[in-house]
Amino acid sequence: MRTLTLIVLVSIAAAGTAHGQVPTAADFDACNDEAPAVARAGGASPTTGDHARAKGARAGTTTGPGAFTVPLVESSDPQIRGMNAEGAKDPAYQAAYRSCMRRKGF
Repeated sequence: MRTLTLIVLVSIAAAGTAHGQVPTAADFDACNDEAPAVARAGGASPTTGDHARAKGARAGTTTGPGAFTVPLVESSDPQIRGMNAEGAKDPAYQAAYRSCMRRKGF
């Protein structure tokens, strides 16, 4: 029984550590560099949320987490945090950026 308890506790601790990663400036830079080319090539499929956030960014308002008035987006959502504010106005850019951040584990 102790062994099983230990295995469960170690598994929970490992899962919490894996999901607790925070993106770095290098992650933001890499995804902001990649997103324009992917968006232009049509390699990203924007979601309804991407369209709504882009519309809000173009209007100078937000429709969800994230402030588009600064050069990089601040958000509690790790897949849009650090996004270039100009790119945030394009739903395809947002989709490409989110895809890049997902591949990096965020």
